[in-house]
Amino acid sequence: MSVIDRILALAANTVKTIALSEGEDPRMVAAARRLADQKLARPVLLGRPDKIAEAAGKAGVSLDGIATLDASQGPRLAEFAKLYYEKRKAKGLTEDQAAEAVRDPLWYGAWMLETGEVDGFVAGAVNSTANVFRAGLQVIGMAPGIKTASSCFLMVVPDCEYGAQGAFIYSDCGLLPFPDAAQLADIAVASNTMAKALLQTTPYLALLSFSTMGSAEHPNLDKVKEARRIIKENHPGIHVDGELQADAALIPAIGSSKAPGSPVAGKANVLIFPDLNAGNIAYKLTERLAKATAIGPLPQGFAKPFSDLSRGCNADDIVIAAAIVSVQAAGRVAEVASTGGPEAVPQKKEEEIVELVSEIVAQRIREILDKQA
Repeated sequence: MSVIDRILALAANTVKTIALSEGEDPRMVAAARRLADQKLARPVLLGRPDKIAEAAGKAGVSLDGIATLDASQGPRLAEFAKLYYEKRKAKGLTEDQAAEAVRDPLWYGAWMLETGEVDGFVAGAVNSTANVFRAGLQVIGMAPGIKTASSCFLMVVPDCEYGAQGAFIYSDCGLLPFPDAAQLADIAVASNTMAKALLQTTPYLALLSFSTMGSAEHPNLDKVKEARRIIKENHPGIHVDGELQADAALIPAIGSSKAPGSPVAGKANVLIFPDLNAGNIAYKLTERLAKATAIGPLPQGFAKPFSDLSRGCNADDIVIAAAIVSVQAAGRVAEVASTGGPEAVPQKKEEEIVELVSEIVAQRIREILDKQA
């Protein structure tokens, strides 16, 4: 059994309820049909009934046995509007704005997750990444101990000897425009956790800049140096260094020349960019010029699981995203179990979930590299 088959089997064992927030899109309806037929999850398509039916016709599938919900007429509209208003009124949100917002399927689905009606949501086939993350930030919020929401991309570069055999974590490439030093440190710590699971190797984090270890002086470099200090002080076990130029971070000969004695120079597999300009430009250039595969943006640091999609995704992508969110939801329940909470599940299941999530991404990397070889 392939790793993907195993993760789908685990999703079938957990059978989580997943809101598909863009239910009027034929790709979402086709994915819901697969999820239901293969008993991978209990999908809930959010949208107007006539538009969902129209999408089902275009996808050539039946809606039999699939739950649908019109967010604009949802039974919990008043409740969600009140919750949203109370949560955001200090930020200037009015009651009318809250009532209008929760009529949107994306926001209704986010509130379904926040209140426990569903175990996760998947969106991004129609909505922008900014909209999906905004719903996550304002409704779901951050995990305990995490202050900064961020995203990362898993980059797989063909015929590349650097990083983790051509695989890298790039962060943040899609969310935070101008992080300060503390936020940059948060991004790095979250990326370190992501890299452990996705790359299955020791993460080596390079805080990138246009200078290597003081080769230039500029106020913009101060936050990179301060971020390194914060990480070293609060997370001494993380392998991180900076500021480093990209060549010094990646190429051993240049790293040893420009930053002798650095624990990261020449072997970085996690690239932390100083701002969104740098990160977004870098991942798109890598994708296009190096013919790399970019998987993401992957949300980091949120309290409950959801997935963002590329607007160019297909039904298969949505099925896998829903399955992974289901597995993440099962892992969150297992984490509650470690604190003695009421949702306790066996420790063995938690370990199996962690192992399988890591394996599925590792196999995805291998498959991409095999195709590009």
